Amino acid sequence: MNHAAPSFDAVVEGRRSIRGFLDKPVPRELIEEVLALAMRAPSSFNNQCWNFTVVSGEPLDRIRRGNTEGILAGTPDSREFRTHGKQSGDHRTRQVEVAKQLFGAMGIAREDKEARQDWVLRGFRQFDAPVSIVVTYDRDLLGSDVAPFDCGAVTNALVNAAWSRGLGCVINSQGIMQSPVVRREANIPDDQVIMICVAMGWPDEDFPANAVVSNRKPLDAAASFVGFPD
Repeated sequence: MNHAAPSFDAVVEGRRSIRGFLDKPVPRELIEEVLALAMRAPSSFNNQCWNFTVVSGEPLDRIRRGNTEGILAGTPDSREFRTHGKQSGDHRTRQVEVAKQLFGAMGIAREDKEARQDWVLRGFRQFDAPVSIVVTYDRDLLGSDVAPFDCGAVTNALVNAAWSRGLGCVINSQGIMQSPVVRREANIPDDQVIMICVAMGWPDEDFPANAVVSNRKPLDAAASFVGFPD
């Protein structure tokens, strides 16, 4: 598709997670263009273990319903990837910080349990995005660190490629909380493991949470340089 591509720096520095979408379909050819660009991501030994199931319309609505109903009924989390458990230390601090930013933008008070639950349920519904891209990897790599590394690389490339085309995304593990529902409704074969999903659509510029830009820790807290002159 013809477009004036933004610079790499503009995409990386400008991209943010989008949690409110317009009720507007995303053309299949544009999604294919985004995926083709994302698949230029590096992979270990060039194994390219990733797969994408792109879901929209009624099948996506069934996933939303099944996921949400399961959670409300107390069905245990059945995500297929290894979870980190409860966050602590700096990781927990950053998690709480971005939650405060989002709740502040949406005007959700700490004591407003109903509004807070509604926000959580939006996550289980994949934020009502018109498109969900379920990222899977080949089951013969199950238990290897290679597959999560490669899926992370391609997912990062995917959200940046989408942003460069005017689309917004949020990487969303809540949307696959009930993986059997996702597998059934999206027709995902047994030889693939569900890793993550990406909610995608046209950003709603009037949705307050879309303006939130999460803070990044400073470079000197993340990088060390060895063998360089002082």
